[in-house]
Amino acid sequence: MSSEALARPLWRRLIGFNLLGGIVLGVAGFYFGWWLGHQIHAESLDFFGDTNQNDVALMLGYVFSVVGFLIGLGFARYPLARMLGKERTHTENEHGGSGRYFGLCTDHKVVGVQYLCGIGLFFFIGGLNAMLIRAELLQPSPQIFGAGNYLTLVGLHGTMMMGIMTSGVLGPFANYFVPLMIGARRMAFPRVEAITFWLLMAAGAILMTTLFFGGFPTGWTGYAPLNDQANFGFDSYIFFFALVGLSMMLLGLNMIATIITMRAPGLTWSRLPIFCWGAISTSILMVLAAPVLIAALLMVGFDRAVQTSFFLSSAGGSPYLFQNLFWFFGHPEVYVLALPGFGIILEILPVFARKPLWGYRIAVAGILGVALLSFFVWQHHLFVSGLNSSLRPFYMFSTEAISVPTGLVFLAGMATLWRAKIRYTVPMLFCLAWFFNFFIGGASGVFLSDVPSDVATHGSFFVMAHFHYTIMGGLIFAFFAAIYYWVPKMFGVMLSERLGKIHFWAMFIAFNSTFAPLFALGLMGQPRRVVTYPSHLEPLNIWVSVSAFVLGASMLVFLANVVYSLVFVRKPAPDNPWDSRSLEWQTPTPVPIENFERRPIIDTDPYDYGVPPVPLVPPGPAEAPAPG
Repeated sequence: MSSEALARPLWRRLIGFNLLGGIVLGVAGFYFGWWLGHQIHAESLDFFGDTNQNDVALMLGYVFSVVGFLIGLGFARYPLARMLGKERTHTENEHGGSGRYFGLCTDHKVVGVQYLCGIGLFFFIGGLNAMLIRAELLQPSPQIFGAGNYLTLVGLHGTMMMGIMTSGVLGPFANYFVPLMIGARRMAFPRVEAITFWLLMAAGAILMTTLFFGGFPTGWTGYAPLNDQANFGFDSYIFFFALVGLSMMLLGLNMIATIITMRAPGLTWSRLPIFCWGAISTSILMVLAAPVLIAALLMVGFDRAVQTSFFLSSAGGSPYLFQNLFWFFGHPEVYVLALPGFGIILEILPVFARKPLWGYRIAVAGILGVALLSFFVWQHHLFVSGLNSSLRPFYMFSTEAISVPTGLVFLAGMATLWRAKIRYTVPMLFCLAWFFNFFIGGASGVFLSDVPSDVATHGSFFVMAHFHYTIMGGLIFAFFAAIYYWVPKMFGVMLSERLGKIHFWAMFIAFNSTFAPLFALGLMGQPRRVVTYPSHLEPLNIWVSVSAFVLGASMLVFLANVVYSLVFVRKPAPDNPWDSRSLEWQTPTPVPIENFERRPIIDTDPYDYGVPPVPLVPPGPAEAPAPG
């Protein structure tokens, strides 16, 4: 921040287009929308007087709160200035000191840090909900929260984790590092990049308001007809996922445009870092799947607010329609979480194996194959729904077929490790754990893709164990690998290696101790989302709950590492502490505003570890000595 800005009184610095201004206008917008909704009178809305649940007022409150929040952050300044004929650049707050992290900023590196901190906050909230859930399950009957509040906790945990973590990798790491990896100075659409973050934060805040309106008893899937019968709090669910979907779609479009159009000279598709392939494939899924979710939620909102009947069978609609629309988004979303993890793991492995990435084209084919097939598997979630049984063989085959491209990614990773001189740094340990966890998640998924075994395990803790091994064991372990790998470049400070290894081993052991027993609980018949269970399952549930508490404590070790390393010790990080050949590590630390003084020209592969350099002049036969 400039000396002139610091000289101003504190109250002058707080007033303006920043986070505080966004919160103030967001709250004002909510009350305006709430008031406006109560002024609307129509024959189709008369039922509000009987139920005292004015969904129109709450939805309008959320709409105006988001609009006010974005205006308060400063997103209206640029279009209004252009409408008034004033010249403004596309850059905002890029030289604004620490204050730029608390408002609209178009520097992709600032947005990446904003994503990392914002997602970390909601990840902590979701993890706290998980601890409360396991505290309730310490005994076979409800003791702490009761059945209704237990359903709210389960729904809030699942919805928060699935919604916020859709951008858990692309938000912080792709926004920050993809422009550096491809030799660009910014993202293609900087203001779009900035608004994706603040939409996600607005979504998380709106979801938390469900606690003031009674929560929602539907779980994270929000199935019809429960979504129409749910109380006031379900409107928070609708707006949360709608904003998440909008953020995903814009983030995906921006990432695709950046990678396609802004690569440095010489950076051909065959030289593109594998993390960028993970980013662009994930972005394609976001762009294609998120609009379907937004459309489905819009129809649910109409069913609740203005008495349409898209999903109400009693009025001619179909609950199956919602399930199909939701899972057409929901299963590609699983790979929105998994594919960035693939990219991170394959990006880090060659650095610490000191070998070229084995089968680069095979790995790319695997990533793109997973992205393609992810749109052909969604109905395996409906095997026990009563839907047309003749569709089951196709979806059983397509679900099992997706293991083929996934296997190609595994093959590339394992072959890279073969006979390598591995450096067991903290990022590498998380990568190795990813292979173990994701393999168990994938192998257990075979039982859920086959109709006979799925009928026996559907809706049980077996499904929850599989899901957490796939998502938490995959995405979250890759997420921490990326944090330990890239934080030195993002903040210019090395995290403590010793605390990092304590965090890793505590997290890895506690994670497996928590979720492996859930396979047994599921096979013994314990259902998901049910607060009671038979008394003979109590010892195993106690084991799981205690292990979950240890898993939660491992996250406190990570927070201690962050505070210790970034606040107290602050050991400066070299420009390239891992001796990586990737382009982002060739820049100074901290990275300059414009990334590169001159646009780089790429003429090498980013994974040429252990390959001798090519001589500038090919060696020729020895020349005879000159006579005389």
